[in-house]
Order: sequence, then structure tokens, then C-alpha cells
Amino acid sequence: MLKKSYAWKFSNVGGETRVNITDGSDIAHLEELDQKMWTVLSCPVKGLEIDEKTLQYMDKDNDEKIRVNEVLEVVAWLKMVLADLDILLHPQEELPLSCLNLETEEGKQLYASAKQILANLELQKESISLADTADSLAIFAKTRFNGDGVITVQSTDDEKLKKVIEGCMQCIGVTPDRSGADGVTAEQLAAFYAACQDYMAWKTQGDEQKEVLFPYGEQTAEAYALYEKLKAKVEDYYLRCKFVAFDEDANGALDVSVARLEAIGDKNLTTCVEEIGSYPLARITKEAMLPLDGGINPIWEADFSAFRKLVLEKDFPGQTRLSEAEWKQVAAKFSQYAGWMADKKGTEVESLDEALLSDALNPETQQALNELVAADLALETEANAIASVDKLLHYYRDFYTLLKNYVTFNDFYTKNPNVKAIFQAGTLYVDQRSCDLCVRVSDMGKQLTMAPLSGMFLMYCECRSKKKNETMTIAAVMTDGDVNDLREGKNAVFYDRNGLDWDATIVKIIDNPISIRQAFWSPYRKFGRFCTEQINKFAAEKDSKVTENMNVGATDATAKLADGTAEKPAGKTPFDIAKFAGIFAAIGMAIGYIGAFLVAFFKGFVALTWWKMILVLLGLMLIVSGPSMLMAWMKLRKRDLAPILNANGWAVNAKVLVNIVFGATLTQMASFPTLAIKDPFAKKGLSFWQKAGIVLAVILVLAIAFAILYFTNRLGFIGLGR
Repeated sequence: MLKKSYAWKFSNVGGETRVNITDGSDIAHLEELDQKMWTVLSCPVKGLEIDEKTLQYMDKDNDEKIRVNEVLEVVAWLKMVLADLDILLHPQEELPLSCLNLETEEGKQLYASAKQILANLELQKESISLADTADSLAIFAKTRFNGDGVITVQSTDDEKLKKVIEGCMQCIGVTPDRSGADGVTAEQLAAFYAACQDYMAWKTQGDEQKEVLFPYGEQTAEAYALYEKLKAKVEDYYLRCKFVAFDEDANGALDVSVARLEAIGDKNLTTCVEEIGSYPLARITKEAMLPLDGGINPIWEADFSAFRKLVLEKDFPGQTRLSEAEWKQVAAKFSQYAGWMADKKGTEVESLDEALLSDALNPETQQALNELVAADLALETEANAIASVDKLLHYYRDFYTLLKNYVTFNDFYTKNPNVKAIFQAGTLYVDQRSCDLCVRVSDMGKQLTMAPLSGMFLMYCECRSKKKNETMTIAAVMTDGDVNDLREGKNAVFYDRNGLDWDATIVKIIDNPISIRQAFWSPYRKFGRFCTEQINKFAAEKDSKVTENMNVGATDATAKLADGTAEKPAGKTPFDIAKFAGIFAAIGMAIGYIGAFLVAFFKGFVALTWWKMILVLLGLMLIVSGPSMLMAWMKLRKRDLAPILNANGWAVNAKVLVNIVFGATLTQMASFPTLAIKDPFAKKGLSFWQKAGIVLAVILVLAIAFAILYFTNRLGFIGLGR
């Protein structure tokens, strides 16, 4: 219910009673206005002609909708931070700091933050603008701490701390600081410390057990890498040899077969490396002794030779063959090294030198870095308040505009041609008309479901911008002119609210009356199109039938001539005089009735006075055009934009009527001056006798139609023929 504590003022806007918002007091009391009296209950954040950042500030639950409660939350906040809400109705480029409410903590904080922004930008003035808050990088560029909890190398003068911060960014990652520089957070520092501790503990273990873990000294890592590479191939060799020892007949299947060698014999062997590499490491024998002085698969020979020099010549000097037991001895020596490598931790910081790792693990270094983070976070409230200044400036510029398109629809129904509603996307130029009521389409499926409920003539257009490399769909409402040349596939040009032109193509039309004038001529145009379609259809059918008969006749005649069975033309069918006498009698009777009707019609029409003749003609026109005009009038006065907006995600709470008078302002027709000079290429008009002939032909057609009805129903026409 409407609360009586505030005296709301109302007016009729767009055929509906709506509340007025004319001063700051109205805004301050919005919470007292019954939601049933709000024009809109919800609108989308995206796709409107208002700064999306303003709506994002309002969208507290991030559901991409602005609801009534979120509007009221903004009002409550503005009442705390502004001394007078009247300034929202007439926003300027800059907000005077004197307009802030210094009697509240919120207002004081905003005032201090605004002064801090101006100081950071080295500006000396008592007002602030969106241009001042738009570049947050410039605001924080010269500050070490900005409340975001991110520290950079600029946060300290200590070179050791700078190197540790750089090492953390290199190994763990970076977080952009409000100043624009890369930095690290407390969480990233903690991860860096943990990785350093794990890596250094693992490395210390290796240093303490060096003799056991590194059987081949400094070359252990290289030797182990070769061992891992050859391990599977060597073990495969010994297993094949065991099978041959078990069954010598298996040698042909387990060793390199002649067939496989023949398959690659005529090829370039450098292209068969993978195939050759799959062959056994050496020739298979039941002795199972791996040769060390030659006879190794050429693809594996280089790796095996390097492994032999690093390991086998040291463990088995002078040997020319290696048994499986000896290979297992080598594997055992690598087992502890392999276990130590498997336990390796802190690999993120492995690339850093030990001196830097030691500095990072120094308790004093850790404490100093944590203090830097704490110093930065200490300014979090102030920094967030700086962001609140930007929010306030967005509300200062846009909030009243939103209210005029949310609580009321004043911007839509205004008489000011320079003011448009936030859902009006631009202007479409097509067929010598400009259409100002164009709405972006977010869901074409919902649009086609809701569009018939609007009662509007809608053109859905696909728009493409080469400059922006973007596409969008709009729904253009046509409210004046004719529809003859409006069709799907027709090209047009769309100008958005920024003046950028888009190529537009009509992809869908929802047909509804545009104007009373168009509805008056609609029956005649439909009848004309119907007659044209029927004549074309009749002519096409006759032409097709004649062509078909000619083709069939020609085919039959050709076939008969070819096989010699052609027959002589049959004799003429005797004339049936009785049959044709009946036809002529019927035709004569019809012509008689038609003639009698025409005579009676003209006698009655000529007997009328001139003004009665005009009334008769007007009556006939009213009979033909009246129903169409009446239906159009009823639809035009009920055209409603709400279904179109609802399909775009709005929750419109009242009708948004586009009646006949208002609709005429939304579409402008081309207006050309009258020229005295005649066009030499203009189509010549009809002569008097040609026009008279057309009129008589129309009257004759109507007379024939009435005569047929008279003849078939045997009914007379009152007042005619008497």
C-alpha cells in the first residue's frame, strides 16, 4: 500500500498513471513507494545505453539484474554520503566536495579519499570527476602501499628483499598491484617459503649421504638418465635370451627376422629409425651375454656406448660381455639414488641459486616481507574508500537517469528529441524513414514468443559493424508509412547512440497495423495482390498445360512415324447443335440479367442527387475499408512495448503504450519540397479516357458480381430498377 507519510505527486505518462520524481526529496522517500506503483521491478545489467560499470556497482548479488531492493540500497547509501540529493537531478562534469555529508563517517571517509586521490594526481581543486578516478593506475602509481595486500619491488629499498620478491614472482607467479606493477601476496610468499624449505631439506639430505646416493660421483645424474633410457631395452634382451634357452626353435621368432629386414631393405634406412629401434638390443643367444665391444643395435649404440664408459667400464673393467646378474648389480647401485630423486620436493625454486634460497629462508627476511604486506593491508579501508569515490561519481552521473527509466518512463515519453530511454539502441534508416524505437535483442527465441503480444509492426535486423568487428540483433518498431517495400532480406543502415553506422538486414517481420492510413488502403492492396496472384497462377497453369500437351503430342507423333504406325487424322466431330443451343441460352439469360441489373443500377444511381451519390460511394468505401480501419485503430491504441522489453530480461510492472499520437513521433518520413520543374523521364500519366475506362471496368466487374448473386439467389435489390 501507498504510505501516507509522504505526499507523492502523480501524472499520466504514456496512458498510465505514474509517480513523479522531481526533486531529491522524492528520491529520499522511494522506500515508501509501493512496489506495485513502480514501472519496472527488474532490468538487465548488460545491453543498455547507460554505463555498465554503474549497474555493476548496483548489482550486489552479481546476478546481472538490477532489482528494486538494490535501487533502494543505493538510495540509502546516497542519503548517508551526500548532503542534499537534489544534486542528482542536475549532474555536472565534476562533483563539488562540499556536497559530501561530513556529519557521517561514510561521508567523511569519502571526503578524505577524494582528497587523497587529488593529492596522488597532484591536483589542487575542491571538486572531483570521473576522469580523475577512471585511471586507478595513475592514482596509485607513486604510492608504495595501496591496501590491496600486494607488495612489489617498489615497496622496499632493501636490495636483498627486492631479490627475494623477484625470486618469488619468478617461481610462484605474480599478482598485479593497483599501481600496475607486478607483485606478490602473502599467500604467494607463504608458498615460496614452503618450497624453499622443502627443496633445501631435500638437497641437504643429498649432501649428507653423498657417497651412498652418488655412486658415480658428479656423473651419477647423467649415468642414471642413461640407465633409465636403456633399462627396458636391456631387460627385454635378457628375457628374449631366456626364451631361446628354453626353446631354441623360438630364436627365429624372437630375433630379427629376415622378413622384417627385407621389408625395409629397399628403403632409405634413415626413414626407418623407429622400426629398427624396435629390434632387439643385440642378437639373441641362449648364453644371454650382452656384448660390450660391438654388436649393439645401431639405433641404441650411441647411448649404450656412453653408458658403458660412465658405468660398465668402472664396475667391470676389461669385460667384453655383461651377464644379467651383473646388470642387476648396476641397477642396485642406482636404487638409493632413484629413491632420493623420487622424494624430491620444492622443484618450483630449483632454478634459484643457493645464496638467494638461504636469504629467503632467513627469519629476518621473512619477517621483513610479512611486515611489508601488513603495511600495505593497513591501508585497505582507505583504498576501498577510493573505489567508493568512483562509485559515488558513477551514481552522481547516472542514478537519476536510471530512475527515469525504472521507477518512471519519463525518458521514453519525453518530448525532447535529444533524450532517449536507456533501452533505445539507436536509429534505423530504411525505405525513406528513420525509426527511433530500436531495442537490442538478447534472446531471439523469447522475442518471437512475446512479440505478437505487443501489437506492433516489428522488424528484426541483423546488424554488423566492420569498425568494431561485432554483430548484434535489434528489434525496430515501425510506426508510420507503408509496408509495401518492407520485406525480409532488405538492407538498411543502423546508427547506434554513439553515431557509429552498422550494416543492417531485415531477417524477420512481425506484421501489425502501422497507421489508420495504411489500414484504409490495406483491403484494396490485398485484393489487388490476390487478383495478380490468381492471374499469374492461371497463366502459369495454362502455359504449363499447353507445353506439356505439345511435348506429349510431339513425342507420340515422332514415335508413330518411327515405327510406321502413324494414323491418318480422324474426321471432324459432328456439330452438336442441341448441346450448344443450351449453352447459348444460358449465356443469353445471364447477359440479360446482367444487362437488366446494370440498367436498374444506373437508373437508380443517376436518379440520386449529387450529395447522395457521394454518400453512396463513401458508404461502399466504408464497407470495404471500415473493418480494417476499426481493427487497426483498436490495435494501434493498445500497442505495448512491455513484451519486447520482458523478452530482453526486463520485469516491466506496467504497460508501456505506444499509442497513435506518440507513435507518430517515433518514425519520421522523408519530406521533399514541391518542384515546379517537370521530370522528363517521369512515367506519363493516364489520359481521361483511359482513367474512365478503368473506372467503368471496375464498375462492370462489380455489376457482374452483383448480377451473379441476383441470378443464383433470385433476390432483387431494393430501390434499384423500380
